[in-house]
Amino acid sequence: MAIGCPSEEEIGRAAMAKASWRLLPLIGLGYGIAYMDRVNISFASLQMNHDLRFSASVYGLGAGLFFLAYALFEVPSNLLLIRFGARRWISRIMLTWGLIAVGMMFGKTPTQFYVMRFLLGMAEAGFFPGAVFYLMQWFPAAQRGRAVSRFYVAQPLSVVVMGGLAGALLNLRGHLGLAGWQWLFLVEGMPAILLSVAILFLLPNSPAEADWLTGDERTWILTRLAADKAALGVSHDHGLRAALLDPRVWQLGICALCILGAGITFNLSAPAVLQEVTHWGATKVGFLIAMAALLGAVAMVLNGWHSDHGRERHLHVVIPLVVLAGAFVALGLSTSPLIVIPAYAVFVICQNAVLAVFWLVPSDILQGRTAAVGVAAIGSIAMLGQFVGPWAWGWARDHTGGYQAGLLSLPAAYLAAAAIVLVLRSGRAGRARAKAGEGRRANRGGALHGARTDHEQRRG
Repeated sequence: MAIGCPSEEEIGRAAMAKASWRLLPLIGLGYGIAYMDRVNISFASLQMNHDLRFSASVYGLGAGLFFLAYALFEVPSNLLLIRFGARRWISRIMLTWGLIAVGMMFGKTPTQFYVMRFLLGMAEAGFFPGAVFYLMQWFPAAQRGRAVSRFYVAQPLSVVVMGGLAGALLNLRGHLGLAGWQWLFLVEGMPAILLSVAILFLLPNSPAEADWLTGDERTWILTRLAADKAALGVSHDHGLRAALLDPRVWQLGICALCILGAGITFNLSAPAVLQEVTHWGATKVGFLIAMAALLGAVAMVLNGWHSDHGRERHLHVVIPLVVLAGAFVALGLSTSPLIVIPAYAVFVICQNAVLAVFWLVPSDILQGRTAAVGVAAIGSIAMLGQFVGPWAWGWARDHTGGYQAGLLSLPAAYLAAAAIVLVLRSGRAGRARAKAGEGRRANRGGALHGARTDHEQRRG
């Protein structure tokens, strides 16, 4: 190697550093705003449900309709992302959901609330799986866990911002003739509109379009991605049909339904649950949620890093899932703040630890167009759980007068998800052993063929 020329390792580090700094802040900020706009009704409900006379069932159904729309339009959105390119499609998603998020302030009746939440889900559909697929085109498997966890950490960080702002925005009640919950929707919807413009001009569709990469850095990324694809074996890249017929997609979809359905169901009522137990105001509850979210952000980064370091995904999901089940048993059986607050913190920490790694499982086993559709299909199945969960939670609240029935139903979802991940882990281990056996048999066959050839040559 000539003196002064960077080594391949140095080129790789430079390429990953540039991609991380150029892409992850934009994608992460977008996802953080998306998550804030989908769950800020959890704080708005502290005033909105009283002002508009919404029952827990009305609120739960409206909250869940967002996820039904997301599920219906997630796969088509990801297919359109492939057609039009990440830059234009993600920018479009952010613009339309920002406008509708602001429009939430005008809903006054249950029907209007239902329609606006459905439209918000339809507009935002495809953002998260699209972002995961987009990062798969930039970060090789060995770096993907850190990349996804760094962008995904925007979710708990957005909760920090939302928790810190919620009390102040709700306290604007009466200013300019608007209710506090209307101020919350207005202020928290505007950033998506502004960021859509930034993404349109700053986000390249692929490494081939990134003028901030050198030729060597671009080649390094593409070579590593090709090597990852080759390591997975031959793929005919059939896309939609192949993804929907793959049993692993359905297993992961049901697993995501349990994990995300349980998590969002509780998150949409967490401020009300904590307020009922602690008797604190919205501002103090908001700061409690914000502090727990900071711990969740740390757990997300650490679990993603440790998963990459050990190149192991499944147990990094299973262990926190089992702990989550225990946390909800504690939440459901106690009304003491001394137990409920620590159990809530454990929920936030473990839920974020799971999310940091779970989405790496499909990205490690699927590829190409099948990966884009597969991740979206998994997300769509998960969204069905996030539709049914809040509605069932609200129904239980109206019919029992409390949250205990809902809280005690969630451990079963987490334990079912843990069992599915263990089944997937066992299946992958079996396939690896079978592949290794085929390799050994091929090597023995080659050796025997070589020995016969040598013997025949000596006889000749």
